[in-house]
Amino acid sequence: MDGHVFIGGGGEDYAVQQGLALKYANRHGLVAGATGTGKSVTLQIMAEGFSAAGVPVFLSDVKGDLSGLSDAGSETFKLHGAFMERVDKMGFSDFRYEKFPVLFWDLFGEQGHPVRTTISEMGPLLLSRLMELTEAQEGVLNIVFRVADEEGMALLDLKDLQALLVWVGEQRDALSLRYGNVSPASIGAIQRRLLVLENQGGAKLFGEPALDLSDMMRTDTDGRGMISILAADTLMASPRLYATFLLWLLSELFETLPEVGDPDKPKMVFFFDEAHLLFDDAPKALVDKVEQVARLIRSKGVGIYFITQNPADVPEDILGQLGNRVQHALRAFTAKDRKELKLAAETYRENPRFNTEDAIREVGVGEAVTSFLQPKGVPGIVERTLIRPPSSKLGPVDVSVRRAVIDGSPIAGKYETLKDRESAYEILTRRAAEAAREAEAAEKREAEAEARAEREAEEEREYRSARRYSPGGSRKTTSRSRREPDTLGGALGKAIIKELGGTTGKRIVRGILGGLFKAR
Repeated sequence: MDGHVFIGGGGEDYAVQQGLALKYANRHGLVAGATGTGKSVTLQIMAEGFSAAGVPVFLSDVKGDLSGLSDAGSETFKLHGAFMERVDKMGFSDFRYEKFPVLFWDLFGEQGHPVRTTISEMGPLLLSRLMELTEAQEGVLNIVFRVADEEGMALLDLKDLQALLVWVGEQRDALSLRYGNVSPASIGAIQRRLLVLENQGGAKLFGEPALDLSDMMRTDTDGRGMISILAADTLMASPRLYATFLLWLLSELFETLPEVGDPDKPKMVFFFDEAHLLFDDAPKALVDKVEQVARLIRSKGVGIYFITQNPADVPEDILGQLGNRVQHALRAFTAKDRKELKLAAETYRENPRFNTEDAIREVGVGEAVTSFLQPKGVPGIVERTLIRPPSSKLGPVDVSVRRAVIDGSPIAGKYETLKDRESAYEILTRRAAEAAREAEAAEKREAEAEARAEREAEEEREYRSARRYSPGGSRKTTSRSRREPDTLGGALGKAIIKELGGTTGKRIVRGILGGLFKAR
């Protein structure tokens, strides 16, 4: 089907080809159905169709079986006969087994290229969602981001945010006067949440080199769109981390890509598997953001396809924007299930040949009820559709095949080595070291001043104790501090010295000295 992604055969005998028009593929879509009804295979054949049309694709591999896109199917596969029978029934003459260009990604760097972002790029809203912060704690986190901007400190990884939180806590009195209350309790709660996030492996999400979106929007040498597969089997153990990362990726696409209007084919198609994780217990601000992104990113040429078990998992305002739909079987075991089934059927344009509600209940594995946008964006009539078999391998590939794809990737080696340039942690550490050195130097100067003062005081005490003072206050030059005893010899000596110091004494001395020189 030219200009379409072939999905399968419809009509009474399944000979009417059903396809998704590339021109309206950026109008978003929904793939829904109970567990085991074939959603993953539908996702696989849609990814193949978009790639063959030159459209890059991003999808998350929740169960680990979509890696088969990187390897061709085989005639030795046990379902080959059933595949060929289905191909003949729907008249799919172009069917052949082939592999597709794939980029493997992994937040933990184990099953693909590491994929990272920075704390600054994630932003306070998504981080608050990720850490389940209260409104007051989110307010403090916003203050932290504002301070980082004003102080010129980059927030790249968790240790940057942790260090800045400590600094904000120390400066909280001054910051509270400017931005509002910064309570130690809120800072402590955020630090504890960061510790939980770190224990869940979230630390590997943040850092550099950060993801370059252009690496996900590549085509190969044959012009086929690269299929980026995020290994999510381990990531699903932290569902909030998984949902927040995918929402961040959507937000980055929205903020980065230019306006293109309605192109002939999308610039990229984004599949959001397990979409209910995005909306479970989500605050209104976050749901509003998702709705805004879904509404406006269409003009950037990006199509979003939500994969979930029940259409009711997606908020109504967002569900109304999903024009292309593939509805696998829904089971109605309870009154609530029957009500949701009826609501799902009412969203389709009726087909006079069958009852939509009954069809959704009755379609088997590998079948679906489909509706795709027609010219001018009009919803197509609902049709029971036999889903075509995939050209790539059904199921996961061997570890050796995955490793060969990773090693031969056009971006091999670009993200594997973690870089740690100067950021908030290093700046604050340097400031703390400088402050410690200054404090040490000041303490040393103070100690030296105290020691010098003590020495001067001790010298003064020794000086005072070692010298005597005259009645008029002048100091005597003698160093003797004790008076000689008043003995007869001492008294006589003093009298002689006193007499010699008088006029008579001076004449006697001159006479003696004069006689001596005359004799010579």
